[in-house]
Amino acid sequence: MIHAPSSRSDGRRAAGRAENSATLEQQLERGLEDGFPASDPASVPSKATPGGPKPKSRTAAPSDEKLLVGSNVQINGRIDDQLFLNFMKQLGGVRANDEDLILELMTQGGDADTARRIALEIRIFQTYSGKDAYAVGKTAVMSAGVTIFSAFECADRFLTQDATLLVHERHIEKTFTLQGPIKSCKQIIREELAALDTAERVQREDFEHFVRGSDMSAEDLFERAKDNCYLTAQEALDLRLIARIIN
Repeated sequence: MIHAPSSRSDGRRAAGRAENSATLEQQLERGLEDGFPASDPASVPSKATPGGPKPKSRTAAPSDEKLLVGSNVQINGRIDDQLFLNFMKQLGGVRANDEDLILELMTQGGDADTARRIALEIRIFQTYSGKDAYAVGKTAVMSAGVTIFSAFECADRFLTQDATLLVHERHIEKTFTLQGPIKSCKQIIREELAALDTAERVQREDFEHFVRGSDMSAEDLFERAKDNCYLTAQEALDLRLIARIIN
């Protein structure tokens, strides 16, 4: 047998609906007072995702004096494993303090893959620390050093008056022996060509990072880099590859 709901039960349901309606109206009113349209859920401010990129407010670049003598990370000399370990230690100190990153950079070059790893760590710092990062190239920023320099936006790069940039294609020196069946030899050649194709793709990505936001195209840089491309500080400034020359 099916029983019809009692009038008392109906009253409780009606009261509940009225209470829910009142609560919803209060929430909508609070939303309007907070400055976002109550009818548009997408306009409700969202909370930052824990562990995600931290927002940072763009601030004016430090003074010339601060850039010249106030660096908190230094890369001077050949880029190798030992230099990388020292760099990571210095970067850890910057992370622990409430300060922006100011990198002093002078190098004739070194290991290309180590330079790419350093550039990666700098980009991670920029994304997740919520701090600004600046690079000051002094005297010579060459070869793999340009890869590190390219981790910074053009507006955050600076050169001393005497500085020279050198950009060139990645140099590879390797000897291999073909011995055995023809098919095996062909496979060796295919593997070597694949490695070269990968190296060329990575190189192009580095060039694109370097010129992004400047008046120089990646294609132009790629053509110049076939023969060693030297750029003075003034030439880099004219191409808007750097923010300014500091003295």
